[in-house]
Amino acid sequence: MELGSRSRAALQYVLMFGGLGVSLPYAGLWMRAQGLSGAEIGVLLAAPMLGRLITGPALAVWADGFRYRRTPIALLAALAGLGYGAAGLSEGFAAWAVCWFIGATGAAAIIPLTDVLTLRLARREGFSFAVPRGFGSAAFVATNIAVGFVLRATGPEAVIVGVILACLGIAVVAWRVLPAEPVHDGPPIPGWDRFRGMGRLLKDPVLVTALVAIGAVQAAHAFYYGFSAIVWRGQGIEPHLTGLLWAFAVAAEIGFMWIVDPWRRRRGIGAWPLLALAAAAAVLRWGLMAAAPPLWILWPLQALHALSFAASYLAGIELIERLAPRDSQTAAQTLSSTLSAGVLIGLATLASGPLYDAYGAGGYLAMAGLAGLGLIAVMALKPMLVARARFEATGPYGRP
Repeated sequence: MELGSRSRAALQYVLMFGGLGVSLPYAGLWMRAQGLSGAEIGVLLAAPMLGRLITGPALAVWADGFRYRRTPIALLAALAGLGYGAAGLSEGFAAWAVCWFIGATGAAAIIPLTDVLTLRLARREGFSFAVPRGFGSAAFVATNIAVGFVLRATGPEAVIVGVILACLGIAVVAWRVLPAEPVHDGPPIPGWDRFRGMGRLLKDPVLVTALVAIGAVQAAHAFYYGFSAIVWRGQGIEPHLTGLLWAFAVAAEIGFMWIVDPWRRRRGIGAWPLLALAAAAAVLRWGLMAAAPPLWILWPLQALHALSFAASYLAGIELIERLAPRDSQTAAQTLSSTLSAGVLIGLATLASGPLYDAYGAGGYLAMAGLAGLGLIAVMALKPMLVARARFEATGPYGRP
């Protein structure tokens, strides 16, 4: 029986976030096994994120030049697999930096492209975006647990192998399984016009404030992504328990996406209150993590991932879709991803290495501060959204 669009998108998210379930919690362990310091690990992880200031917009404009949305996804996934494979075969910091940059850049770029494709399918076919996205989180949980046990039996080289296999799977599924969703309703827009359209988005103060708010809350996860496994290992927590802790956090994320968010939408609760709650939860979570709490306290703190990540992610997708013009959805979602999963988290990751070397778990305090800045931006966003809604309701001349 032929798979429906929702099932096809779910399969793609399973592979994408299954790969992230390998790389996010365990890449630092692989790099540590190569003899790198915390600062060097921070550089390797941060370089492709910071590079997205250029690569993000450039790849978004490049992707919009294709006939179908699935084509650039397949090409970028194949590029990511080649980059990670070269990293596993290379020796030396410079070679690792180049190869990891290529792999991570390709892998990160496919997420906003897949989000836009799924949003289009969900809007046209009437299913919830959070459902296929939640299957990706479920795959993240399963991979977290599995890789934690695999590492006990093998070694950190399994991290690279797992990431390569995931990237190749994404490329095949994008090429052969994803729906042939067209990029444009009409003829393709010339490349220069696509660049100018992205520039117009950056002149919208409401959209930019939303981008900053979303980006700061998401980027505050940087220390957790890069160094939680190392911090917990230093506390005597075994790798398989690290996998279970990450899995528990993402299980809470799945519950939010499949149960809480549909309830929120039925009750008519908008994206702004959700983003405000997420920012406050992030401040609390990272502030308490800085105290290097014992294992029994880590479990409820990991449950806050449902708010600090899932709520901020879904609120961000919804806000950006609402604020951006229809013909600039790819550009707007890519800008959001570039800021939150690129520039801001890149800077935070770059700082996380020296923070870990100097303060250990105390580096989480800087993340609490970054989340606090996000909360301030969320508060500033509220009156701007109210004014925008009033303008849209009455028109420029004060009447409907």
